[in-house]
Amino acid sequence: MTRIRATALAALGLALALLGPAAAHARETPAGAGPDPAPGPASARGLTPRVLPDHGPPPRRPEVFRGEGFDACAAPSAAAMRAWWDHSPYGAVGIYTSGAQRHCAQPRLTADWVRRVQAMGWRLIPVHVGLQAPCTSYAHKPRRIDPARAVEQGRQEAGEALAGLRALGLGAGSPVYLDVEAYHSADLGCARAVVDFASGWTQRLHESGHRAGYYSSLGSGLADLADAARAGTSPLPDAVWYARWDQRADTADNGALSRGLWPGHRRIHQYRGNVRETYGGVTLTIDRDLLDAPVALHRP
Repeated sequence: MTRIRATALAALGLALALLGPAAAHARETPAGAGPDPAPGPASARGLTPRVLPDHGPPPRRPEVFRGEGFDACAAPSAAAMRAWWDHSPYGAVGIYTSGAQRHCAQPRLTADWVRRVQAMGWRLIPVHVGLQAPCTSYAHKPRRIDPARAVEQGRQEAGEALAGLRALGLGAGSPVYLDVEAYHSADLGCARAVVDFASGWTQRLHESGHRAGYYSSLGSGLADLADAARAGTSPLPDAVWYARWDQRADTADNGALSRGLWPGHRRIHQYRGNVRETYGGVTLTIDRDLLDAPVALHRP
């Protein structure tokens, strides 16, 4: 087959593009938030801005990957990753590095696994699955954000995510994407809690020299984050990973993700979910992603 895997980028101009959330995964079973829920009575919730102290993203240029990727509920074996590297179009893989509400156990996900798959050439997308929206309907993730403590809880979850990155040998400057599952919300208080949680998450990661990512459905978590960005909330995640299973392998402006929000190599689109694919004799159930966004720093 013709290989369409893209290469990673680290051009000097990308550093400026990654400053600030605006311009001027899984349902995780196996790996996606699933289709967008029905929208609430209004897409714009009228969130008032909240501004927290922020050190900003690290000065080191990020490693950006542009091309096809996938995520799976549990990290595949190193042998499977070799088969897919040799025969699939994919060049990046989402890995669930931390979080008390990961759906799948990760017996293979170790520092040695990371070292081996990075040596093959894979780029990694770290994901943290922690507290969820107060109004989510996901019964298998029962732990919820407390609106009164959302910023504090976001910071705590970021601390757990940092420990997960260190345990796997992923260095400073690597992003980690917060997994917020789709939720059916017409409740401004729920939206506010999610945004505050994301702000606390971002603040803590920035303090430790890491970039913050955010994964959610385009119709719920991403829509609320976009409203907050337009309102002037800060800090917000540096890159977004949005789930809309529309079969479009692109990162173009889409729904709530309008022009000027997270431009310049800061988007991942999960465009198809729960598909079985076979390469090199190895079959995996995955979600498909198109990346133009920061990934974990590569260790040759």
